[in-house]
Amino acid sequence: MLVYEPDDTVAHRLDPRSKLAVQIGFAIAALAHTSRRPLLALTALTLVILWSAGVRPFRAIYAYRYALPFLVFAPLVAGLTLGEPWFDVTDASQSAAASYRVFLVIVVSAAYVRSTPVRASRAAIQRTVPGKPGQVVGMGVALVFRFLPLLRDDVRTIRDASAARLGTERGLLERTTHLGTGTLERAFRRADRLSLALQARCFAWNPTLPPLAFSGLDVPAFGLALLLVGTATL
Repeated sequence: MLVYEPDDTVAHRLDPRSKLAVQIGFAIAALAHTSRRPLLALTALTLVILWSAGVRPFRAIYAYRYALPFLVFAPLVAGLTLGEPWFDVTDASQSAAASYRVFLVIVVSAAYVRSTPVRASRAAIQRTVPGKPGQVVGMGVALVFRFLPLLRDDVRTIRDASAARLGTERGLLERTTHLGTGTLERAFRRADRLSLALQARCFAWNPTLPPLAFSGLDVPAFGLALLLVGTATL
C-alpha cells in the first residue's frame, strides 16, 4: 500500500491544492471521454503524472491490486445474457471502457498519495472548504490516510497468526469469519484508543496546520486541471 514518502520530485514540490485540482480534473475527463483516442491520451498523461511523483506504474497497480478483480470481472458480468447470444460483446466492451477509466483514476491517485503528507492534505481541504464542513472533511481524510495502513497491517498479522496455527486447514467460511471478526475487533479497539487520545490532547476544530503557498510550478498544474475539465465539457 502506498503512503507518503519524502522526496524531491516535481509532485512533491507542488501545493496540495493544485494536486487536488489535477486529480479532480483528471477524474472528470476520464469519466467524460469514452472513445479510443482520448483514453490513449489519458493513459499517456497517467504515466507522466506517475513519473512526476516518482511512482513506478507496476508499483501503483500492485498497491491497488484488490480493486482489479472487480474491474476485470465487471465487463464479463455485463456481457452475460439470459438467452441468445449468451454474451453481448457490445455491452461487455462498454463496461470494459468504463472499468479502464476508473482504473486510470485510481492509478493517478497513487501519485497524490506518495507526494502529499497527511497534514498537508487536511490543510488543503480545510482552507478550500470553509467553516465546520471543511474541518470535518479534513479530519476525516486525515484519519483515513493514517489508519488504512494500520488496518492493513492488522489484517496481515491476523492472517499470519492464523496460518501459524494451521488456520489454513480450516474451511473457507471459517477462515473468512475468523479474519473478519478479528479485523473488526482490532478496528474498534483502535477507534476507542483514538477517541481517548483525542480527549487527552484536547482535540480542537482549529488546529495549527502547516503553511501552504503556491509557486511557479503550480501554474502549469492548475492549467492542466482546467484543460482536463475543458475537454470534458466540449
